[in-house]
Amino acid sequence: MAIHRVFASILTDDLEASRRFWVDLLGFAVSFQSNWFVHLSAPDEATLELGLLLRDHETVPQAYRAAPAGGLITVVVEDVEAVHDAARARGYRVVEAPRDMFYGQRRMLLEDPAGQLVDVSAPMPEATIPEV
Repeated sequence: MAIHRVFASILTDDLEASRRFWVDLLGFAVSFQSNWFVHLSAPDEATLELGLLLRDHETVPQAYRAAPAGGLITVVVEDVEAVHDAARARGYRVVEAPRDMFYGQRRMLLEDPAGQLVDVSAPMPEATIPEV
């Protein structure tokens, strides 16, 4: 079996609010949009993909329409502080402010409009990685 492509889709009640979060805040580009689904990709790397899908759409089985619980989506960026400042300015929920992590990343946590936990991280310079 050969795998040709994998991407996750976030179920949302507000497709436009979710699109704005991922496009305006995190820099994704819209590669397809309909009234029930939006396909996003990183502008410089089309294989970095994410879908946004209306939670109550007929393609989503009724038993799987609940809000997300458990799991997170990680987006690696160059400047976590800039994303933090932009998220606060736009009124997005910051779950955890940026901080240095023991595994060599500077990380912050956000909640997207669908309730999805989003880890926004950037590699730390080797000299600043905390001792474990």
